[in-house]
Amino acid sequence: MAYASFTVEIEDGVAHLRFCRPEKANSMNADYWRELPEAVNDISDNASARVIVLSAEGKHFSAGMDISVFMEDGLQQDDASREIMAEAFRHKVKRLQDTFSALENARQPVLAAIQGGAVGGAVDLVTACDCRYASEDAFFCVQETAIGMTADVGTFPRLMKVMPEGWARQICYTAERLPAAKAKELGLVNEVYPTHETLLEGVMGVARQIAVHSPLAVAGAKRMANYARDHSTADALDYIAVWNAGMLSGDDIKKSYMAKMEKRAPDYDDLKPLKKGL
Repeated sequence: MAYASFTVEIEDGVAHLRFCRPEKANSMNADYWRELPEAVNDISDNASARVIVLSAEGKHFSAGMDISVFMEDGLQQDDASREIMAEAFRHKVKRLQDTFSALENARQPVLAAIQGGAVGGAVDLVTACDCRYASEDAFFCVQETAIGMTADVGTFPRLMKVMPEGWARQICYTAERLPAAKAKELGLVNEVYPTHETLLEGVMGVARQIAVHSPLAVAGAKRMANYARDHSTADALDYIAVWNAGMLSGDDIKKSYMAKMEKRAPDYDDLKPLKKGL
């Protein structure tokens, strides 16, 4: 399917979503907010890839929210009470939040390749991904504070869990730019590459390395990582025991050992597509 705000290519088990509005610094317009969860959910539900990679064309990864999104749905009308407008705005924000939650909820790992600026909503986006990688010129900025608002699409619940809280608070309060090298030092990004080209090459290499493993095992690992992040150690230990009791694949384990003995790559089954409806 063709999308207006990004392209999708699937090869060797890797789905590559590339934002394609460089002339607008890949700002997140209305098409973007509708299309991204549609594309990610389609890949996840149909098991059409084993890994998802997000990247962008041009100088910047994304300038964040396009101002046109604030004007959508008539939320600037002044013929309704403040309370009625606020209730409608809350639902709009929750729809925007769902866009990035789709990345977190996908059955496949999602890797972000970030060059140039990741500003405002782009910070919400990348913190919903499993792993983040950056080029040396990359920077992160919670810009919302500088324009008189509090970030509301995912920054606070996720950023506080992927980097030290004190630093997360500082960049949110100050709206300062966090350069790639410092982001790596703080654990926000896994690796920093010298150029945009080497960045994408490196991230696709990681993606292919993930894609050769059992999709069921990788999906389980992502589920466990998310669950362990949000629950106590005791609850997480219990959940992994229950998960493996029901989903541990003896066939995949056998395939991995046979492949090692025969010095070849294992051939695992893909996840099953999810049925629509009841």
